[in-house]
This record gives sequence, C-alpha cells and structure tokens, in this order.
Amino acid sequence: MQKWFNTAGPCQADIHYMLPATERLPEIKKLIDQRNYFVIHAPRQTGKTTAMLTLAQELTASGEYTSVMVSAEVGSTFPDEPEKAEQVILAAWRDATDFWLPDELKPPTQELNQLQRIGNFLKVWSEASSRPLVIFIDEIDSLQNQTLMTVLRQLRDGFPRRPQGFPQSVALVGMRDVRDYKYASGGSDRLNTSSPFNIKVRSFTLSNFTLEDVRKLYQQHTDATGQVFTPEAVDLAFHLTQGQPWLVNAIAKEIVEYITKDPSIPITADLVNQAKEILIKRQDTHLDSLAERLREDRVRAVIQPILAGQELPDVPQDDIRYVLDLGLCTNENGLAIANPIYQEVLPRVLAYVTTASIGYLQPVWLSEQGEFLPDRLLEAFLLFWRQHGEPLFRSTPYPEIAPHIVLMAFLHRVVNGGGTLEREYAIGSGRMDICLKYGKVTLGMELKVWADKRPDPIKEGLKQLDKYLSGLSLNTGWLVIFDRRKGLPPLSDRTTTENVISPAGREIIVIRG
Repeated sequence: MQKWFNTAGPCQADIHYMLPATERLPEIKKLIDQRNYFVIHAPRQTGKTTAMLTLAQELTASGEYTSVMVSAEVGSTFPDEPEKAEQVILAAWRDATDFWLPDELKPPTQELNQLQRIGNFLKVWSEASSRPLVIFIDEIDSLQNQTLMTVLRQLRDGFPRRPQGFPQSVALVGMRDVRDYKYASGGSDRLNTSSPFNIKVRSFTLSNFTLEDVRKLYQQHTDATGQVFTPEAVDLAFHLTQGQPWLVNAIAKEIVEYITKDPSIPITADLVNQAKEILIKRQDTHLDSLAERLREDRVRAVIQPILAGQELPDVPQDDIRYVLDLGLCTNENGLAIANPIYQEVLPRVLAYVTTASIGYLQPVWLSEQGEFLPDRLLEAFLLFWRQHGEPLFRSTPYPEIAPHIVLMAFLHRVVNGGGTLEREYAIGSGRMDICLKYGKVTLGMELKVWADKRPDPIKEGLKQLDKYLSGLSLNTGWLVIFDRRKGLPPLSDRTTTENVISPAGREIIVIRG
C-alpha cells in the first residue's frame, strides 16, 4: 500500500511514514513498571497522540498490561458542570475501549455511581481486569474550572489503591504541564500549582526529531518510491524545522505531492526552499494556530524583546516555560525562536494587519524588464515612511517594536511580487537583521533602536552590519535606526539618509526615522 507524509491527526502505520514511538519516549516503560503517574506535554502536532496510541497498543500486545489512550476533549464544553462532562467523557472512553481492546480486556458494562463517575469507572475496571491498567488521557488540558478539578481529584483519590483497585499508571497528555491548566472562565488564569495532581512523579515533553530521525523518515519514502533526498536537502530541512515533526512532514509532503510528483527527480535543497516559502505564505492550520498565541500578554512579554533583540524584562519564570511548552521558543543555547520557519512566520503574522492597511504600492523598485532596483526601493520606502509610518504604528499588536513591524509590512509588499525575506534576531543582540532577495539582487539591512538615555547606536550598528554583510558576501547594505526617544519632531520631519563607510570599508546607507 502506498504511504504518505502525514500533516493531519495521528499517524496510521499502514498509510503514513512514521518513526517508532518508543524511541522518542524511552523513559516511559520504566515509569509504568514503577507504577507512576506522570504528565507528557508538548506543542500541538509534535506526535503526542501518535506516540501514545502506538505505545498503548504495544503495552497491550505484550500481554503484561491492558492499555488504551482515551481523550477528555468532549468534556471541555461543560467547564462548570462536572456531572455532564463526566457522562460524555465516559461515553467517549467506552467507544475508545470498544475499538482498541479485545473483548476479554474491555471494561465491565455495569452501572456506575452517580458521583465520581470517572474514578468509579477506573476502580471497577481495575478490580475486574486480569492485567494492570495503563491509561493515557489525551487533551486533558482542554478541561477547565470545576470539571478539571473534579477529574484531577478523582485520579488523586484512587492513586493509593493501584494497581488492584485503580490503574497502575495514568499519564496526562496535553500541551501544557499541570500548573498551566486553565481554571477561571475565559482561560486567563492558571492553577499555578500541581497540587490537584501532586501524585505525578514527573513531567516531560516529547522531543523534536533529530537530524538522524529526519534522515530515517525521508529514507522511508526513498525505499518506497526510489525518490532520493540529497544529503543537502535533508540537512536543510532539519535546519529550517529544527526537527519539529509537523514541519518535517509538511515540507516533504509539499515536495513529493505538489512540487514534483515524478519520483525520478531527486529532492534537492532548492526544492526544500521552495516548499518552505509555500508553507510560510500559506500559513497552514499548524502555523496559524501557533501564531494566534502571539496576542496573549504572557507570550508578548517574551516574544517582543526577542524580536527586537532586547534583553528580557523581569518576566515570571512560568511565562518563559509557557512559550517553551507551546513550542514557540527553545532554550538550548539561550532563549530564541524555535526554528527558522517560525522566525519568518511570527513577524509576518504580527505585520498582517499593518500590511493589509497599506493599500496598493506601485512597484517602482522594478525596471520595465522586471529587474530589482535597490535605489528606487529606497526612494519608495522613504516616501512611504514619511507619509504612513507614524499612523501605521497604531495598527501593530506589539507597540515596542512598531517601527520594525511597519518596515516589515512594507517589505512584505515588495517581495510579494517574487522575492523572499529572511530575518535573524537574537535576545540581547540589540538588532534585527533582514535579508531581501529579489531575482539576482540580495539586499542586507540591519534595524537598530535609539532609546532614551542611550548613545547613538550608529557605531555599534555599523560594526554589527559589517559582520552580517560579510556572511552574505555583500559590500553594501542599509542600517535603519529607529529613534524612539521622547520629545522628537514628527516622523515625516526627522526621516533622513546619509552615505557612510563602515569600519570594514563597505558602503552603507544609514536611514534614520
């Protein structure tokens, strides 16, 4: 049977390329053998459900345990009506056990007590079962308020009776750790404690694919079809995604199903770049839902300084842990956006409203033959900036980096005609670097902010821009300095340009606004 790269829902082994689940969660078997309850949290579409389904089937097939993955999601519509929530949750659990388990391992069908239905269900099943139970409860963090507390407390109450009178192991599976489960209506408040489930032995997350994992996954396609991924293509796919499972699959799926369906054509780094651009522009559900998080205050508090290259303010540790849990950031070598694709998507999303507000721009930066002309782009930008910059600042969701967003919105309009934008930024670096590619032309620019009580950043900016342009093998570039000091004249009056020579002898256009 033909197999495919999967980007929607759990993988199914008969039709999808997939990696062994237990290799990504090597510690779980020991936790289960030790009769532990634990939490597995990871961002959406990282393979949690696939891994838990597979692991449950393996545990049952071993003959040692009866294991099943169930979901709490159907109860999320009753945040303050625990009895109704438990009824629909248990109906869904019975459907799951009917499908996944053989008759001799299914739970008894006897009537349950009206109170604590979930705890009673697990008690009755454990007492009747010929094997210890291992239950994976998916989407547990979709529950809120009294329903959430009721479920967690029933699990805690039954814990001492395991394994004869309650499941040997229970895993709560979701996007967040227990302390981040929603409690108040509207979901703005969190538990900020693990006390309703303080029986957990530990919380851990599902890691991204390694480079070797990506190579193995793509090799499955090569083995099945003969279509080769060049080593450079695999390396680039890993670099762009940093092993994020949905992105790894999405890039390959875009190439083999849409860009080049002919299996005799090798998959090169150029094709990977094409797929990347398509994903960024299209913003599929995964990228769209991730970007929605940017409007949350606790996410803005972390992401805004990263995009600006500023130091983190005094934010709660939980807020940093939250953006890590969501998969927006990584903290392996200092806090940073999780991968190059997210680095492109997040600014695009933030600039979306601003871009839509700009209106039509005459592409004067193109010659009649369609060649890109940087000098004309500069003229067009200065005119745009003087006329529209200040009013557009109010359209941005991140006020501290409003000038960055407005500039990026302008550049998005420029590259929509056939170019690309790439950005680099790092927390504490004090800058954002932008590389605009259009046809044969590559334009490198650096964005700096002049804040109150700070010196003019031109000297530092030129030095940093030299380093960036060196990496691009360019001898010219732009240094854009956003003056954010108080008491300045209007933007239209203070926007200027000057030509300077950098410390390394490059010709730099300095734009101040």
